[in-house]
Amino acid sequence: MPSFSTLLTKDNITAVAIGHFDGVHRGHKQLLKQLGEFGGLVVIDKNKANITPKLKRAEYSSYPCFLYDFDAIKGLSGEEFIALLKHDFKNLKKIVVGFDFRFGRNRAWDKYDLERIFDGEVVVVDEVCYDGMGVHSSAIREFIKQGKIKEANKLLGREYSIEGDVIKGQGIGAKELVATLNLEVKSYLLPREGVYATRTRMGSYTYGSVTFIGTRVSTDGNFSVETHILDEVAPKVTKHVAVCFIKRLRDNKKFNSLSELKEQIKCDISEARKSVGVCDLYCDETIKYFDGSGAGI
Repeated sequence: MPSFSTLLTKDNITAVAIGHFDGVHRGHKQLLKQLGEFGGLVVIDKNKANITPKLKRAEYSSYPCFLYDFDAIKGLSGEEFIALLKHDFKNLKKIVVGFDFRFGRNRAWDKYDLERIFDGEVVVVDEVCYDGMGVHSSAIREFIKQGKIKEANKLLGREYSIEGDVIKGQGIGAKELVATLNLEVKSYLLPREGVYATRTRMGSYTYGSVTFIGTRVSTDGNFSVETHILDEVAPKVTKHVAVCFIKRLRDNKKFNSLSELKEQIKCDISEARKSVGVCDLYCDETIKYFDGSGAGI
């Protein structure tokens, strides 16, 4: 959960970082370091499927986020946009942006115009590279869409995760195959169809899991997001669940029978078990998961 004070309002904010902040990745973290105690994020929201939707950005940034709808402000000139921020943030003294920052109608204003227009401090953060690659949300989005989870996680600095509510499934998993939690996921960018080694968070516990995303071509033909908990001890299922992606195991595939599908699922579970206890060194977060015995590892 966010560590900032819930008492922080626009009137308390003295420094803002401006951007989309989709994913709150390694590059964004360098902007956040410049904000100080009374900082906040001005998030330009385009209302599309995101790596990190809307105010979820606050959980990864530990700063309050203030959403500005892109369609509502895209017609403003650079001067009008900065005037809007100064009106909204009465004590604004610092603006932090990335090296490629552009703003205003048709993105016609840049960081040099910002320094000219704004009468406070302007901090421009250089491009951040990791493992020889520039860290950008567009690159992370493309990796996720291609199912290249390891590459996406490297640039994020954490495991990519989605969240959703547990909903009723088709009813054959526990009876004919393996028990799964069926999730309704909104606003998140979903990885490419297939099967993944994952970790599933429910309440205060994180469990090793294997997750399917895609059209159920071997059964009812409907699209689904389903996760199977690997631990032998059945967890107490919560209404809201988060799934963290570790590794892509295979493509979606049509099977000729449920018994054939079940055998493949057993193989998927075996492969997933090899990955869920491993925390890659490039991740900034320490992963704790539930081992089925009642204690977190």
